[in-house]
Amino acid sequence: MSHSMSAYFVVRAIVEDPVAFQAYASRSPCVIANFGGRHIVRGGKVLTFEGPQESRRITIAEFPDFDSAERCYRSEAYQAIIPLRSSCSTFEFVLVDGLPSGAGA
Repeated sequence: MSHSMSAYFVVRAIVEDPVAFQAYASRSPCVIANFGGRHIVRGGKVLTFEGPQESRRITIAEFPDFDSAERCYRSEAYQAIIPLRSSCSTFEFVLVDGLPSGAGA
C-alpha cells in the first residue's frame, strides 16, 4: 500500500524592513501554489516552550511531496523573487519530509 508523503518548507526569518519585505511576501504564495504548495503557517503568534526564545518569523509551506517542494525552490520563478528578500531579511530555510499518510507519531 502506497502512502503519499507531504514535504514542508520550514523558514525562520528575521525581517529587518517589513515594508520592503512585502515585495517578496506578496509574490511567494503564487509561486508556491504553482508547485502544489500552500502556506500553513505564515508569521503569527509564537510561544517558546523550551530552548532559546524564538523571535523570528516562522513560515511553513506544505507540498504534496519532497520533489515538488525541491522543484519549487530551484525553479526560475522562485529564484527570481529571492533577491526581493535578500536585502531586507535573513532566512534559515530547510525542506523536510513529513510522515506518510496514516503513519503514527
